[in-house]
Amino acid sequence: MAGPNQSTAAPAPVGWDHDRDISRSPDLSDKSEEPKLKDYDIESHGRRRSSQHVHALDSSSTTESVGRQIELESENTIKYRTCSWQKTAALLFSEYICLAIMSFPWSYSILGLVPGLILTVVIAGIVLYTSLITWRFCLRHPEVRDVCDIGQYLFWDSKIAWWATAVMFLLNNTFIQGLHCVVGAEYLNTMSNGAVCTVVFSLIVAIISWIFSLPRTFSTLSKVATLSAFFTFISVILAAVFAGVEDHPKGYTPADGDPIFLAIPPKGTTFVKGMNAFLNISYTFIGQITLPSFIAEMKEPRDFWKSVTAVTIAEIIVFSLVGAITYVYVGTQYMTAPSFGSLGNEVYKKVSFSFMIPTIIFLGVLYASVSARFIFFRLFEGTRHKGNNTVVGWAAWAGILAGLWIMAWIIAEVIPFFSDLLSIMSSLFDSFFGFIFWGTAYMRMRAADHGPRFFMVRGIRGWLGFIFNVFLILVGFFFLGPGTYAAVMSVVTSYREGTVGGVFTCASNAL
Repeated sequence: MAGPNQSTAAPAPVGWDHDRDISRSPDLSDKSEEPKLKDYDIESHGRRRSSQHVHALDSSSTTESVGRQIELESENTIKYRTCSWQKTAALLFSEYICLAIMSFPWSYSILGLVPGLILTVVIAGIVLYTSLITWRFCLRHPEVRDVCDIGQYLFWDSKIAWWATAVMFLLNNTFIQGLHCVVGAEYLNTMSNGAVCTVVFSLIVAIISWIFSLPRTFSTLSKVATLSAFFTFISVILAAVFAGVEDHPKGYTPADGDPIFLAIPPKGTTFVKGMNAFLNISYTFIGQITLPSFIAEMKEPRDFWKSVTAVTIAEIIVFSLVGAITYVYVGTQYMTAPSFGSLGNEVYKKVSFSFMIPTIIFLGVLYASVSARFIFFRLFEGTRHKGNNTVVGWAAWAGILAGLWIMAWIIAEVIPFFSDLLSIMSSLFDSFFGFIFWGTAYMRMRAADHGPRFFMVRGIRGWLGFIFNVFLILVGFFFLGPGTYAAVMSVVTSYREGTVGGVFTCASNAL
């Protein structure tokens, strides 16, 4: 792994407030005088030139580097830096406006409505802040292709850090693919009343998802992403409306009474339950793991803040409204995760759940594409297969995706339940990719700009930034330690109490 690209003239240092430095850099449209190289690998070139300058972590000429990357791939058949900020926003909407929204009512039923809503806003604010840190870091290092490159940069060019990040990166994405195999099987069982073995339904979803994963650029996927986000929005709104208009939620009995909603956590709420509810909320917001991959394919990376800000505002509104309305009308006694299963009217449940089909397929596809891109780029760095339509390139791409979906299907059969799988992913991976990485990135960038004692040099602003980012790192370790414990104990309890099916079971998991 190496540092940033270098030109023959020493570039001006790039500060934390990168936009102030834009006036000192050439415009993105500026073209390199070097010839177009159809079979040349852009990222590999940048790293080779700078391999001996890893210490120059925070100095680069972003606009010059991005413009040069666009120029070098201009004659390639497959072009990667093609996303506008609007297309990137569509990808983000499809990533965040997803099935996990339907875990919010369940989380509110555990935490209470007031703490649940407060946590929703707080987590959204923290994730926006760390997403902007991610963006700033990527602006300094436009040669970065994914979060694994960032992991190596952050931890002093350690190859161990790169490999550890790569393992977590691939596992996180594959777990998410597995989650969508689980939910796809739930949908097919719900609609068919368990007509086929659940293992087969899950495999069918994996095969369909593999087919839709085959496009190789995010620009192509962004067109489907818009459709996915739109139908998901319709689905969750319908579920909330149906919860309000139906007579009783599923499982209603006169003995249990009408739905009860609480402003505070119900009596008897354990640490394990409360932590899992918190992790479910956090998982839905935390998606920084994909951001470097998206930014790496933007024509104008400086515009990324528009994409992430628009999505965060939409998240807070949609998640809070859907979570609160559904919880109030379903109540603590009858809540399930996902909350489609709480709808007592079968028609209502099937109609609202059916609008989720694009997201059930597409979001798994998105994460599969991110993982496959990571593997593919490293296998074919410096070759013509990376940027052109070749038999070897396409065969390798399809084979990598097939391997990822087989792994996802196995995970889906080993952990075949929704909320616990969300919690495990959140505690194991969001600890690093949601908090620890970006608190560390802030420290590294500030130290590069103002020295290792930046928090003293910058006065109150330096101290506040230092304290807050140390807090973020500690939150990450809390996720990793107590969070993982709570998630694992919840799985153990679920199996012990027989509330979930076994592994590789044919038993229906219909809602």
